[in-house]
Amino acid sequence: MARAIWTGVITFGLVTVPVGLYTATEDHTVHFHQLQRGTSDRIRSRRVNERTGDEVDTSDIVKGYEIDQGQYVVVEPDELDEIAPGRSRTIDITDFVDLDRIEPVYFDRTYYLAPRGKEYTKVYELLRAALAEANKVGIATFVMRNKQYLTALRAEDKVLVLQTLHWADEVRDPRQELPELPSGRAGRGKQLDLALQLVDALSTDWEPSRYQDTYQEKVRELVRAKAEGREIAVADEAPEATNVIDLMKVLEGSVQAARSGRGGSEPDAEEKGEAAPRKAAARSSAGGKQAKPPVRKAPPKKAGAARARTRDTGGVKELQKLSKAELYQRATDEDLPGRSKMSRDQLVDALARSGRRRKKTPA
Repeated sequence: MARAIWTGVITFGLVTVPVGLYTATEDHTVHFHQLQRGTSDRIRSRRVNERTGDEVDTSDIVKGYEIDQGQYVVVEPDELDEIAPGRSRTIDITDFVDLDRIEPVYFDRTYYLAPRGKEYTKVYELLRAALAEANKVGIATFVMRNKQYLTALRAEDKVLVLQTLHWADEVRDPRQELPELPSGRAGRGKQLDLALQLVDALSTDWEPSRYQDTYQEKVRELVRAKAEGREIAVADEAPEATNVIDLMKVLEGSVQAARSGRGGSEPDAEEKGEAAPRKAAARSSAGGKQAKPPVRKAPPKKAGAARARTRDTGGVKELQKLSKAELYQRATDEDLPGRSKMSRDQLVDALARSGRRRKKTPA
């Protein structure tokens, strides 16, 4: 059972909830000891007096703030605690804001909050449910280990999560810090349309367990290999930057590779002599007049089958025969909103609904 690294109360309005703060994450980095080369002797860090070289006990160490060369204002550790009376044990919620209004650069560390006793679970759950229902986060400050933190308190399933935030003056302005930034926005066109298709092809549900720290795995393999006297392959070099001249070709190849890599049901267009539909799908609706992809002709069917196909609401079966590129082109021709974010099945459903609406509209 984890131990609380801080205990206190949450306050919002006149409501108070006693809570404990728990670390939400852990480090899985492979850690090494420092050794003197050629020996098994450990290297230790010690606190020593810079002038005398003598080791100093922790109890004899105080804090000093340099106000001039070699001149310090000395502050005792207890004095830092004394200047925050009553607030070092309180998470005081002063505002509620939308979570998506906080830029990711402000988030720092994540902690769990738990009620300190069964008698406080009802009030704790009330706050959690209110935050979840309102889709808000509580902005609060508190003091821990002689440091004041700005925090965002948000609701997760059955638990309150506290995320420390950087203060406004700790976040650098990218326009002042970075040497190069785009001078304008990307305009509508073929390149943006292909980039959106690539994003769509690589879109999936968020599953954290799908992602692994491959570097740490390689570090462990390196350690095992050296222990067994084996050699290990060196890492590949970083890929070269994309040339702007080749951007369209690279984007088209990326979209095709992403679709193939995801195991899509549609066959490769070029292998079946259908490069035209794929190229047509790459055209943006803002790029001028578009050539419609050729419609695949189905073999003749019996009368009964034809009637069944007519009953197929919105022509879903016919739509399911088309590749995603052809479906996307039809959605572009019909100007369906949100088409760039749709999966193949979603495109089929959206086009089918659009077809039903057209049938119901009087001529």
